Amino acid sequence: MSEDVWLVVGLGNPGPTYAGHRHNIGYLVTDELADRMASKFRAHKTGRADVVEGRLGPAGTPGPRVVLARPRSYMNELGGPVKALATFYKVPPERIIAIHDELDIAFNTLRVKLGGGDNGHNGLRSMRGSLGTGDFYRVRAGIGRPPGRQDVADFVLSNYSKTELKDVPFHAMDAADAVESLITDGLEKTQQRFNS
Repeated sequence: MSEDVWLVVGLGNPGPTYAGHRHNIGYLVTDELADRMASKFRAHKTGRADVVEGRLGPAGTPGPRVVLARPRSYMNELGGPVKALATFYKVPPERIIAIHDELDIAFNTLRVKLGGGDNGHNGLRSMRGSLGTGDFYRVRAGIGRPPGRQDVADFVLSNYSKTELKDVPFHAMDAADAVESLITDGLEKTQQRFNS
């Protein structure tokens, strides 16, 4: 069982311009997981993503094999790189976890689920199109709805507020805990713990 590989994808847009955006919470969570695995991202031979390969879990234990991935393409085109990695590592959709921002969940809260629609999220839509199914896990990091009449696209592609910034690292840690829990304890226990 532990030799089955999990593919954990942080959804976001590449490059420093987008680094602090709400849309890039997936990148922050994969950074946290890479730190826990004591590894750094490196270019994958497909040339379309940066990856970390290793095991998740307490040091000295043969934890599950995990590939953390950050596609190098923009959100609306990341399905291609995800499909390429899934093919390369022979990972079926039910062993893929997408970490992404979620407008319909309050900031600083999480929801974990298997499958579902894309709810207007371009990254999920692209993944579903390339994989041919939406039956992969999602760790949904809440960012809340834009204030007032602010356009949704402008909101997700903007930086966190100063107040939110203090909580973002803890939000990323909680989401990383949820990913670990999903892999080691399964969906039901993870939902009981994190779906507040």
